[in-house]
Amino acid sequence: MIRLGLADDEPLFTMGLAMLLGAQPDMEVVWRAVDGNDALMRNVADPVDVLLLDVQMPGLDGLAATRELVARGITGRVVILTTFDTDGYVMGAIEAGAAGFLLKNTPPQDLITAIRTVHDGDSVISPGPTRRLLTAVRTGQVAGAGTRSGAGAGCRASEDSVEAARAAEAAQQVADLTQREREILALIALGLTNQEICDREWLSMPTVKTHVSHLLSKTGCRDRVQLVLLALRGGVIDLADVLGRA
Repeated sequence: MIRLGLADDEPLFTMGLAMLLGAQPDMEVVWRAVDGNDALMRNVADPVDVLLLDVQMPGLDGLAATRELVARGITGRVVILTTFDTDGYVMGAIEAGAAGFLLKNTPPQDLITAIRTVHDGDSVISPGPTRRLLTAVRTGQVAGAGTRSGAGAGCRASEDSVEAARAAEAAQQVADLTQREREILALIALGLTNQEICDREWLSMPTVKTHVSHLLSKTGCRDRVQLVLLALRGGVIDLADVLGRA
């Protein structure tokens, strides 16, 4: 049974979402919170497997709540579920430690499948944000979650500097990998599942899982989504190849 926690400042939305998810034979909505602080307190009292958080909530927002949950070492996984489809929010969610970023207009069955996917240890991002995010990351044009369109040149220069530093760090992390690990990383960035990697490289499932585990451990990435960003920043894979499968 997948235990769920929901956090959104719109009660009607969480009520409807709870009805949808609670009707699934393998899901149980344990609690509903009205903001990030409420979610933190409820998760301490009754930990869940998957938390669905909105981005913009009063008090502690979804991204800040995600960072705090990860810092506390929660065993559950976080999915940002929001109407705010911006590159900055997607990147902010991933870098905060979220395992997924989904839009509230995601079809119900896709949402249900995504929750199961995250619970099984993988990650999900809605298709639209995925394509734009990957483009922004590879071209160094990702803006922070709080960036406004009217920000000055100094703010933009600072963002460019941060992204350049991240790219340099990613390049060093990639350089520290073995040739086989870089090959596996490239296949992950292309969106291949473990089974597809097995079939393509003629490797056993335990071998592929070991490679993936080593990649996560050596790079400090939390999941496959962060590995994709690492591969793009580090120049392991060409953007056009990734977008061709997105």
